[in-house]
Amino acid sequence: MFENLTEKLTAALRMISSKGRLSESDVDAALREVRLALLEADVNFRIARDVVQRIREKAIGENVLEGISPGQQVIKIVNDELVHLLGNENQGLSTGGIPPKVILIVGLQGSGKTTTSAKLALHIRKKNQKVLLVAADLRRPAAMDQLETLGKQLDIPVFRENSNPDKTLKVAEHALTHAKKVGAEWAIIDTGGRLHADDELMNELRDLKKTTDASETLLVVDAMAGQDAVNAAEGFHQILGLTGIILSKLDGDARGGAALTVTSATGVPIKFAGVGEKMDALEPFHPERIASRILGMGDVLTLVEKVSAQITEEQAKELERKVRKATFDLEDFQGQLKQLQKMGSIGSIMDMIPGLKSMGSKLPVNGVNDESIRKIDAILSSMTNWEKHHPDLINGSRRKRIADGSGHTPADINRLLNQFKQMQKLMRQLSSGKKKGLSGLGIPGF
Repeated sequence: MFENLTEKLTAALRMISSKGRLSESDVDAALREVRLALLEADVNFRIARDVVQRIREKAIGENVLEGISPGQQVIKIVNDELVHLLGNENQGLSTGGIPPKVILIVGLQGSGKTTTSAKLALHIRKKNQKVLLVAADLRRPAAMDQLETLGKQLDIPVFRENSNPDKTLKVAEHALTHAKKVGAEWAIIDTGGRLHADDELMNELRDLKKTTDASETLLVVDAMAGQDAVNAAEGFHQILGLTGIILSKLDGDARGGAALTVTSATGVPIKFAGVGEKMDALEPFHPERIASRILGMGDVLTLVEKVSAQITEEQAKELERKVRKATFDLEDFQGQLKQLQKMGSIGSIMDMIPGLKSMGSKLPVNGVNDESIRKIDAILSSMTNWEKHHPDLINGSRRKRIADGSGHTPADINRLLNQFKQMQKLMRQLSSGKKKGLSGLGIPGF
């Protein structure tokens, strides 16, 4: 996420971060690079210009120039401007209104509306609220089929009526009647994709919003579309009066132009972001956390939330006990890998750990990615429970059998076992207080 932007901004700010005193020329030189980084991220040039100007006005001052750590103060100013650009604070779904509260999902064709509708339904259900999905893309039966399939996969009910495309309003009315009957608190209506310049189809959406008295009208935009996404948001908002935006495919966005620009351009908050293909890969959008990730400072709060969702307090205590007593074995390690995979891509997790990217090749986790994790899991799955508990006793014949069973080579098995030994050693050092911090962690990788 935002790899290119993060690299450029951190390089620009590194110019001033360690200086004990800053001159105007120091600040101007760094801000030229910040402006260039924003432009390369596909941020609108007027917005980039205004952001840099505000940073300069705040940075060029006596308090900063004579401060204890002026470089860090400038970085704080940049961070605050990014937070402002991203929308200042998280804005969740509207809680008012009489159930069923309607969420209208709109957007361009191919933006990810149907998948996002299902993800949002899952997000709501996790809060112990009953939700109904409504297939209202009558022009594309395949979209209705897809929503129905996703609903079955998630065990979330889907309302569907095969009808003519001009009967969308009637289908929506029938869906709300059904929602009341089954006691649904929310009804998420997945609409057909359309261009904001198509007057006929946009009028249909406007009528649909009025008919359903929608609590939320959420636009799904492809984060990787950059300024095209921003232009679409402006068009939809002008006609419909959007209440929020959902950025899909944010995990694949290396530049960040849409995320950084869309709220400033429209005044509409980003409420959620899709961060992966898995159905639970939809996160509330927290501007301060995203800004922290962009500047390479991690996102500990989101990481803690993800960990808490996958591991109980009892499991955490048991893991701590094993690490402390040096009884952490390959079976425990495989269990941790499976929990790690449930949290999302390895890249997204590493983005959340403060300072991890800037440490680069110095880290034991360097080179670890989703493919290497799958490789390790395949090797571990080919081991017996006895072998997982006694990795030191795995001999040559056992290594060959494990290699054949996992589709890898004996050298791969040796590499994993050797790196696991290093990891155990580091764990013992951590438990004894000899090493502290990220530099003391080790994860076997290929």
